[in-house]
Amino acid sequence: MTETWLLRNLRAVRGRAYPRIVGANREPSWVFFDIVLPLLTVAAYAYIYKFMDAPKEFVGFVILGGAMTAFWLNILWSMASQLYWEKETGNLSLFMMAPISRMSILAGMAVGGLFFTTLRAASTMIIGIVVFGITLSLSDPLMLILVFIVTMIALYGMGMMFASLYLVFGREAYHVSNLMTEPIYLASGFYFPVKALGFWAAAGASIIPITLGLDALRQLFYPLTGEQYQFLPVTVEVAILAVLCVMFIGLSKLSLDYMEKLGKSTGRLTLRWQ
Repeated sequence: MTETWLLRNLRAVRGRAYPRIVGANREPSWVFFDIVLPLLTVAAYAYIYKFMDAPKEFVGFVILGGAMTAFWLNILWSMASQLYWEKETGNLSLFMMAPISRMSILAGMAVGGLFFTTLRAASTMIIGIVVFGITLSLSDPLMLILVFIVTMIALYGMGMMFASLYLVFGREAYHVSNLMTEPIYLASGFYFPVKALGFWAAAGASIIPITLGLDALRQLFYPLTGEQYQFLPVTVEVAILAVLCVMFIGLSKLSLDYMEKLGKSTGRLTLRWQ
């Protein structure tokens, strides 16, 4: 019985990941805009730093931050808002009736989203490196991989939590996604070291996993100079990200359970009729 339940949920993960891995590439214009448009913002900040005669590392910081914006946008628009959009298109009832865990649906969305977003982020980063001629160092590839993995698990765990919360709070999901897009770019230090915000502001922004993940990646790509711009040592940031992984995945389970309880007790999945 346990094996049957496990297989069903693994098939659900594969089924939800498939349209994000394969289907998303069937529209060539999406691929073009997902890769090229982030480069425009990256180029603007890069030329500003060049004009200011800022240390050359800052151009590399900008390119790393520009690549990571793809993950944050994927969390807001392809994870957090997804269940609400599925409700609007009539698919959510099928998800709720299926004999599977709702976590497997969100896990499939996360796996598929992580795959195609990683490809687009890597393309943006490679093009930025070629255009601006920066040099990155890989002094500790294993730590780099570890930082990326724990950052993505924590970040997509947050997206899974937001997915059910957005659904519960209804149509405000769209406005919340719009509201959170740009402020997080500032608070998380996408285009500058987050240390510049001050310790307490940076500590508050660290609840967003990408803040610590990006800071750690910059230190690993610039081992000789990155430490002077660091917020916290890499090992400390990895430990905090590991805690955030557990916290957000646990909270996503609680929020999904609350959503199902609300549906069973009131006959609706939002806090008010819509």
